[in-house]
Amino acid sequence: MKENNISNSKPCFIRVLWCDNANIIRAKAVRVDEIKDQEVSVGISRAQQGVPVMYDGVVAGCGLDPVGEINLKGDMSTLTPIPYAPGHARVMGDMFHEGKVWDNCPRGFLKKMITAIQEEGLNVKAAFENEFYLLKPDDEKRDNKNGRNNKKNINGVSIKPSEFTSFASTYSMDLNQHIISDIVEALIAQNIVVQQYYPESGPGQHEITIMYSDALSAADNQIVYRETVKAIASKHGLKASFIPKIFPDTAGNGCHLHLSLWQDDENILHDSKADYGLSEVGEQFIAGILYHLPSLAAITTPIPRSYRRIRPQMWSGAFQVWGFNNREAAIRVIREDDGRILHFEVKTVDASANPYLALGVVISAGLDGIRKKMELPHPIQKDPANLSAAEMEEMGVKLLPSSLKEALANLKKDKVILDALGEGLSRSYLAVKSAEYEALGKLSSEREVDLLLEKY
Repeated sequence: MKENNISNSKPCFIRVLWCDNANIIRAKAVRVDEIKDQEVSVGISRAQQGVPVMYDGVVAGCGLDPVGEINLKGDMSTLTPIPYAPGHARVMGDMFHEGKVWDNCPRGFLKKMITAIQEEGLNVKAAFENEFYLLKPDDEKRDNKNGRNNKKNINGVSIKPSEFTSFASTYSMDLNQHIISDIVEALIAQNIVVQQYYPESGPGQHEITIMYSDALSAADNQIVYRETVKAIASKHGLKASFIPKIFPDTAGNGCHLHLSLWQDDENILHDSKADYGLSEVGEQFIAGILYHLPSLAAITTPIPRSYRRIRPQMWSGAFQVWGFNNREAAIRVIREDDGRILHFEVKTVDASANPYLALGVVISAGLDGIRKKMELPHPIQKDPANLSAAEMEEMGVKLLPSSLKEALANLKKDKVILDALGEGLSRSYLAVKSAEYEALGKLSSEREVDLLLEKY
């Protein structure tokens, strides 16, 4: 239970949140004096899980329509006053239909995967590691005489970075001290532990890392993080964006997923006697994720612009390989200075992904590795892009999908992941993402970014 409660914060409204298949964070708010017995729920249309990022309508083939209500029930253990919105508090919602968790509920899916791995005597702890840009309106006027912009412009879009400093620049820290401090204070006020901050590689790009937690809380925290960063930026007259690739010639925004495996409150990833220093179950878990990465991509990197970020030699994990402290590997196993292995990261994730779905399918893939006792291939300890074609074939190095279309095709053939999602959720998700691929692919880069700016 969160320490903050209704009586301490005295909100007028409690927002009941859900995150749909398009990864849009939505809510309905209920007045506090209408809540009885410390419970809150609202009705939403069952069609909501068939709505894409482009418009508020139902896509064809999703198996959903506007007929019928879903009960969105607030998880009161997540009740938190919103520090940047006085008078409002927030709870995460679970979707129920006829008294049972609806099979299209993303949060319910993650809970199902958590239960499945707990039945193996294991627990997963996780954290999403976000990068985001701080942007400001581009008020530059076009010179009608010579047809050129009077000031620097990037890609012709209507926004530009808030500043143009370098990676880890202390000057950037000074320029952004007030907004970053406000974001951090707001996160802390919502019971999220902040660990590090630094300006990232792109101009106006930042990274604030938070503490790992149990899997469900990690996904909930990702929702809070996105909401908080965008809201605080707006109060400072800026726009925060998690879009995986905004500008063609600057770094993309990743959202690496850090994971560890636990048993009886003990981290069991490490085994000092094993060849790789990984426990047998740890190897199997990672092997399962590695095996399913080509289909997981449809959920962890789920929009066309995701694939503008995942390119060789861009530190984004474009190859289906793993390695120790290798930032070009899709799965980077972090070896501490003392040789211990406490966690690893999946790099092919960005914040356009629904965190409940993304973490859920990663757990299901790792669980498949454990159940089938999958073996890890040899780690790759060099940049895969520098390997010859013959070396790649010999070492089993393959590129991950280079488009959402390819990733969706892989997901449609992956029975393990589809079965984990269930018939209803897999159908609605594939329909939404297929519609998004077709629609967004027809837009110019400028129009696509403008559309997504308000969403991610």
